[in-house]
This record gives sequence, structure tokens and C-alpha cells, in this order.
Amino acid sequence: MASELEMPKLSDTMTEGTILRWLKQEGEAVEIGDEIAEIETDKATMAMEVFDEGVLTKILVGEGEKAAVGTVIGILGAEGEEAPTGSSSDSKPAAAPVDTAPKETAAPTPAATTPSAPVPAADGSRLRVSPLARKIAEESNVNLNTLTGTGPGGRITKKDVENAPQGGSAAKPATAAVARPATPAPQAINPVASGEDKRVELSTMRKIIAERLLTSKVTIPHFYLHVEVDAAPLMKLRKQINEQAEQTTGNKYTINDFIVKALINGCVAVPEVNASYAGDHIVQYASVGISVAVAVDDGLVTPVVKNAETKSLLQISREIKDLAARSRDKKLRPDEFDGGTVTISNLGSFGVDSFDAIVNPPQAAILSVGNIVKKPVVVGDEIQVGLRLNLGLSCDHRVVDGAVGARFLAELKKLIENPALMLV
Repeated sequence: MASELEMPKLSDTMTEGTILRWLKQEGEAVEIGDEIAEIETDKATMAMEVFDEGVLTKILVGEGEKAAVGTVIGILGAEGEEAPTGSSSDSKPAAAPVDTAPKETAAPTPAATTPSAPVPAADGSRLRVSPLARKIAEESNVNLNTLTGTGPGGRITKKDVENAPQGGSAAKPATAAVARPATPAPQAINPVASGEDKRVELSTMRKIIAERLLTSKVTIPHFYLHVEVDAAPLMKLRKQINEQAEQTTGNKYTINDFIVKALINGCVAVPEVNASYAGDHIVQYASVGISVAVAVDDGLVTPVVKNAETKSLLQISREIKDLAARSRDKKLRPDEFDGGTVTISNLGSFGVDSFDAIVNPPQAAILSVGNIVKKPVVVGDEIQVGLRLNLGLSCDHRVVDGAVGARFLAELKKLIENPALMLV
């Protein structure tokens, strides 16, 4: 008997997902636990597993298309069983492609006026192309008429376009250029600039990032504190530990590993910061969950080191490396984003000396870490070359008062300038 494959809820905040790639095609057999599709959520790209066995008899949502959580995206049947015709479910119809065309009231832009009508095939019939494949083809000047689709029913997919010869084997169809309405050249931006503005569609992740940061900045009363720290003792200890670690664990410690450890100890010493606002009360968390900001291709993700106060520096270092690597490879599990109580964002490796981060709700604080720089410092009555690190703390003033934030930063300063205290 056929069973329906529904768009899964892969994160606590997910409302819709985008099918980036089907890992199984119509007619292929699947077993329990097989990964059947790659789905872009509001946090990352994750693989969808099946919990039944059979044959993928019908794909209802194509690659590059979006569907709400719970929408039927495919049909799984027994071997030899044909896919049902018509609607696959009385209560959950298959998703239609999302209309990404601009609203009538929106101001036209050169890229926004690109026609969304189906591209005709060379023989005049309708060419089946996923929206994502069409977008990539237009940007790469690939002639869709020269491609053979490998998707369901001969549909041209993102993979087909990416595997096409660079620039396509022929010029783009003239129909697209003819259908393009003329727009006045921008005057206020740069009248002498050549070329066209580029329209970049928002991914699900980027949309959610925009919504959450706006909500955070508008609804949370932020205040910011900064402190300059002597980083020389930390740099010296790190060098000693890494020399020893090469002969033992093989793990190479980063500056960020030590700062995360200081952040953990600081949350234990000043628990008022390890908290969140809950309307009519404040929640002070019993354990510390460090959300580590990791830059990925399409934004920022924050996997969590859970129960961090129970872990050694070695465990923390290895876990952060693992989480960061799997974040960039889009291999994180949904539960690895949950449980954060405070966030750290380090832009020091990008050469940024200091910055103010936006609080990651429902948390009450985020630590911003800058670059370690050489600068003249006064020691006694003499000017010497010192190594200085700027730490910033952005706080939710509903939870953290100025004095509490200052006490917290003072604790971090003490630990970083006396790093041996973090190891006992």
C-alpha cells in the first residue's frame, strides 16, 4: 500500500523547506534509514531519512521548490505498484512551486523583470525546468534547449545545468530577451556603471536570519560593554600546551578554544548572564550551552556545545572543530542547534579588532571577540610592546544590568590574563 512522504519538521522553528536535491529518483527502491532528499531548512541543509521501505513511485515537489512542513512531497509504494493519480491526499495536497515574482506594487529592477514564463523547447513544446535550474542557467548563460533533463519526467534540474559546458553550447534563447520589458537606467546609484544589477533570491536560512535579527534588534533593549585584555599570557600558555599536545593528543588548540573555556567559567561564576527573559520571569539555566557562531556559504549557524561546564579544554576544542566542520559540510543534526544559553562570535581571524554583536534570542548575552594586536602599552613607567585583545559583550538589559555585565567581563579578563586558572 502506498504511503506519503511528508516535508519533515527538521528544526523547532522550521515552517517550510526547500528540496535542494532528490537523492533517490522515481522507480528506485528505498530502505528504512535511507537518505532520500537534501532539504534546506531555516538553519542548515539536512538529509531527510525514510522510515519505511518500498519504491519511490512519485515525486510531487521538484528540486528547487518549497513546501510547508507536513506537505506531501512524494509517494512511497510497494515494488510494482503504480503511483496514484490525482491528489495524493485529501487533507495535504502537494505543494506548488513558490511564486518568487515581485508584487505589482514593488518597484521594478532590471533583474526583477526577468520573465518567469516557461522556456519553450526547440520543438515548441514546454520545457520542464525547476526554478532553481532556470535561475542558474540564466546566470551562467546556459541554453536550456541543449540540455537533457535527468529529473522526473525529463525535468531539467540544478545538477543538469551545473554539469553543462561552461557558458552553454549555444546562446541563450532569444525569447527570453524579447519578453524582457525595458527599464530605465538607474540614475541615483551610478549612471556610468555598466552591466546589470544582480537579483539574489533569499534562501530559507537567510530569510530566517533576517527575521530573527530584526526581531532581536527591535524588541530587545541592547547595551554594549568592552574591555581590553592582555593576551600575552594566553599566547604563551597556548604555545606550551600545543608543543606538548603534538606528542600526546595531537590536538592543536586555538585561541578561541581558550576564550570559550573562559566564557564557560564566567557563566558559572556569574550565572545572571547565563539566562533568558521569559515574559513575567527570568530563567537562569542550570547548565551552560555555548552557541558557537560559524560562518557558512549562505549565512551563519550556531551549533551548541552542550553541558559545557562539565567538559575539559580538550573535549571543548575537539567538539568545536567537529561542529564547525560539519556546519560547513551541512551535516549537522537538528538537535545540535538546540540548548544554547550564551553565544560567542569571533571575527578576529578576519582582522576585525572589535565589534558589537546582536543578541541571539532567547539568550541574554553574546560575546564578541576581536583580533589580537600588537600595540604600545604602559607597564609601570615604561612603554612596551603588548598583545591586546578586545572583548565585547552585548546584553539584553531586561535580564542583565550594567554592573552584572561589567562583573562578567571582569571575570573573563581575569581568566584570560591568568589562563592557568581555567585548567584547574
